[in-house]
Parts: sequence; structure tokens; C-alpha cells
Amino acid sequence: MKTYLPALLLTLAWAGGAYAQSGEAVTSNEVNKIILGNYTPSDYQAATVITDPAVISTGLLNDISPDSLKAYLIMLNSFQNRNTFSDTSSSSFGIGAARRWVLSKFQQYSAANDDRLKSAYLTFTYNPSGAGCGSTSSINKHADVIAVLPGSQTANKSLIIVEAHMDSRNVSNCDVTGSAPGIGDNATGTALVLELARVMSKYTFRNTILFSVNTGEEQGLIGAKALANYLSNNNVLIKAVNNNDVSGGVFCGHTASAPSCPFYGDIDSTDLRIFSLGDFNSPDKQWARYIKLEYKEQLLSQVAVPTNIQVMEPEDRTGRGGDHQAFTKIGYTAVRFTQANEDGNGSNGSGYSDRQHNVRDSLGHYNSSTHTIDSIYVNTNYLARNALVNGNSMAMVALGPDTISMMGTLWSANTIKVMFNPANSPAYRVAVRSATNDWDTVYTVTGASSAVLKVPYASNTTFYVSAAAMDANGTESQFSTEYILSTGLFILDLQPDSTHPAAGDPGDQGIRLMPNRPNPFDEATMIAISSGTDAYADRCCLQISSLDGRLVERIPVHLQKGLNQVVFNHGFGVSGVYICSLIIDGLPVQSTKMIFRKQ
Repeated sequence: MKTYLPALLLTLAWAGGAYAQSGEAVTSNEVNKIILGNYTPSDYQAATVITDPAVISTGLLNDISPDSLKAYLIMLNSFQNRNTFSDTSSSSFGIGAARRWVLSKFQQYSAANDDRLKSAYLTFTYNPSGAGCGSTSSINKHADVIAVLPGSQTANKSLIIVEAHMDSRNVSNCDVTGSAPGIGDNATGTALVLELARVMSKYTFRNTILFSVNTGEEQGLIGAKALANYLSNNNVLIKAVNNNDVSGGVFCGHTASAPSCPFYGDIDSTDLRIFSLGDFNSPDKQWARYIKLEYKEQLLSQVAVPTNIQVMEPEDRTGRGGDHQAFTKIGYTAVRFTQANEDGNGSNGSGYSDRQHNVRDSLGHYNSSTHTIDSIYVNTNYLARNALVNGNSMAMVALGPDTISMMGTLWSANTIKVMFNPANSPAYRVAVRSATNDWDTVYTVTGASSAVLKVPYASNTTFYVSAAAMDANGTESQFSTEYILSTGLFILDLQPDSTHPAAGDPGDQGIRLMPNRPNPFDEATMIAISSGTDAYADRCCLQISSLDGRLVERIPVHLQKGLNQVVFNHGFGVSGVYICSLIIDGLPVQSTKMIFRKQ
């Protein structure tokens, strides 16, 4: 859903180029109407409508094919260079040939499913203002390839989106003729979107699903920004966006961006990272938790090789970014799926020998004797498992009811009372968490509009509560925003204390440095500061130091009323206990211990 966060989120933001997209338009009037929710649902209903979530989850598991994914990768490799500004007229080379092929695949899937998957281009103009790779009007006209699977109702017109960028690059971001296969980054994500369009088109879901293959990610997210702007300008609501970027590799390069793999040559085909913005009351983090919960409850017992889903602290890797940020920037819920190990950081600096953002990001090893590729660098079984996590989350939220609201209060020392609104659902889920990004416990409440629940925390533990509705088939909605509670205490009050002046003792203003989470941690952690006043807005910082007093880092904090959050990322290779101090007007006010755990 389109939600703006109440908390101040201080995190490293990725900024694209200072360019502009304009004139966004969908080339099919029918597709445009479906996106806006102006259609007759019965016109697009599957011959047999399946509403059992277990049947659909098992269907996705059985139908997603590593062989299909490999075939897509081979075809994407054949276009040689998919740079955003590459050839658009050739039938076999460049971004134009690639996007026409993607459109043809969407049309093929539709033909196999009663013509229910509708596809089009989202065209737009990109003006580099004298910079960038192109300067003529013809080069500046671009297109994303989109397809929509219409929902069974239009009362709630919210979309679910799965996206990936198709454009590629090599050492030069403006090389439009040289080899730029871009297999890891990001033919893998494109293949994943295509495969989900193929296997999900047989179903009818409650909400419409939009599949998007974007252009221009390497030039500053221009294709994703065009899509996000088009949807926002038309007041289209979105339940969630799954962005897939660098999705099928398993090898750790020398220079992978933190937080990432631990050492060169490490192989990881079971872990999957989900990056998302914010923490407390972040709809993006809530969506990441939902993805993990649905996989655990719907699929974990069925899969031959389990996927370990890691809900990461930051919105993306250090100094990096992706198409999900085009959506979060304007208030939409979005996350990024990325493989656990990356073969490089794309820097292409002196001595760079990894594959990412390089001609070496190829399909595999070319055997000059047989003139064939005898091994591929992408693990298509791993890519299929990642597609399954994506598709399952999309299916469940597209089937499920609308998000509810809740109220939580402390009932006794370690029990809480939760009340649901609206109060007419067959059942509800209540999720609680404390020290990590993961839910510790998820309760099920049936036949009641409120419940008293015992929480698994010791006295004086701060924890977070949220709730979801369940329909008659047992499918959850997205979870609500979170309540902060503390065992043995009343609800944590983040409002200013009116009995005190605006600028007095920080302790009198409800300023509290909360324990970082997770703690211990090995890559990144979230530090939160609650405040009842804006009086210290430009007078604060966080100071990280070692036990012997050595300064590790100093982070400015624009302290605002409410919950302020700072992501601290130290990467790998550090261990020990450090001190995090809140500094106001140059003096330490409060401190906590942070435990760095070397992986």
C-alpha cells in the first residue's frame, strides 16, 4: 500500500543521475484500464478459479522450471548488449530486440491461458540534459515491458508488482555496441519475472498482478521511476513491489558490496537476502517479514532444498541501489530480492577482476574447441527457488483480505490485549518481535474481535506488535503497522511531556537511546532513539567507540519527535564489544553496548 513512514529514517540513500522522465503512457488502452481498475472482472476470469492457498503454493513449486529459466538466460545472452541506449531497430541485437522478445513471451503465456494476461509497453521520454549516453530525441524514447493479470474484483484496486531491470552494461555505462551480456546483473531477474508470468497466468487472484521488465536501471532507475510516476500520477494503489536484481549467482567475488559474502570463492545457493527501508512501523520491513512467514508456512515442509530468507537491516547494499527505491521514495511499499553472494561490486577500478558490471558477467565458460558454453555461472536451481519465494508471497497477498488496523495495550506484566478493526474476519494473526527483524511468535486468534495473549519476553523488554486478518481459506492479509510495548511497563509514550519546557534536560524530554537491533550483529544493525521533542534536532549525533576509547564512527542525527532510526553498517571482519553513545551539545547523554560478531 502507499504509506508514508512516521519515523525519521536515517539511512544511506542511493541517488541516481539528475535526469528526468516524462510523458509516461501505456500503449494499450485495455492494459491501462486494467491497471486503473476500470474493467469487468468476469471478462478475465480463469475457467477454473482456485482459491485454496495450499493448492496454489504447491502449483508454483511444481511448475517453476530451472530449464525454462536457463532458456530465458540463453536468449537474453543472444542480444549481446542490452544497454539502455543500444540499438532499437535490429531484430537480433540491442535493447529493442530484447524488449520485443519479452513482449512476445508475455503474449505467448496469454495465448496459453485464455488470453487473460494482457501486455503492453510503458513508453516515456528521458532527457539527459546534455549529459548521459545519448542526446538525440530518438535515443531518448524508452520503454518498459509490462503485463497485467486482472484480479477477480475491483472494490480494492491495489496492485501487486514484480519487477526486474533488463538493461545491461560493461566497464563503460555508455558502451552501446560492445559485449555487455549482463547475465547476473540482471538477466537473472528478468528471467525470474518471465517465469512467474508463465506459471501464475493460469490462476485468478483477488487483486491484479503486474509484471514489469524495466529499462534504464543502470542510468539511475529511469524505467522504474517512469512506472512509479505513472502509477502515482494516476492514484493507483499498490500492496507491494518485489524487485529482483542480481538473483541467480552463488559465487562470492573479491569486492562484493557489504553486507554480502564473507570471503572470495565462498559458494551459497541456499540464502536469499531481502533488503527493505526502515524498521519500526515500516511497511517495507513488514512486507519482508510477510514474505518469510508465507514461505515458512506454505512451502518449507515441501521443498527439497530450503531457502534461508534473511530480512536485511538496510534498504540496499552499502553505496548501491535498485529499482525498488523508485517506489519507496514516493511512499509505495517495495523490497529488493538479491542473491546471498555477489561476484563483485561493479566498481571496475584498478585491479578489478570480478564479473559484475563487466564483460565477464557472461552466461558461462566458452569452450573454444567445441564452440559451446560448457558451464554457466548462474545456478538455475537457486534462481528457481528465489522465484518460488517471490511468487508465493505475491499469490498469498493477491488472494488474501485487505489490511486491518489494531490497538495493543499491556494487560499485565507479560500479557497484551489486542483489538482488531474491522472485527468481522473469520480469524486474525498477531505477530510480535523484539530484538531482531524477524517475528518471534505469530499467534492465531479465531472467533473473536480481541484477544489477550502471553508474550515470550522477560521483564522490561521492548517489543513490537502487529496484526493481520485471515479469510475463510486461511490466507493472511498484509500486517498492520506496529505498536511498541514493553513488558512490565505501560505503552511506550513517544509524545512530548507538556509539563516540561521545550529545551531542558534531555531526559525530561522523553529522549531515550534504545538497544540496537539485532544485537549481537555481524553486518548491520538498527539504532533507535525515541524523543518527545524537536528541540535538539540539530544538536545530536551517535558516537561509536571501542572499549579503549578509540572513535570508530560519528553519525550526525537530526533528532525529531517520535522514533528516529539510524542504520549502522560495519561490514565483515570486526568483532568485539563497542559503545554507542548519544551525544547532545557535545556531551554524552546515554550509552548502550553493541556486540560485533565476526561471521
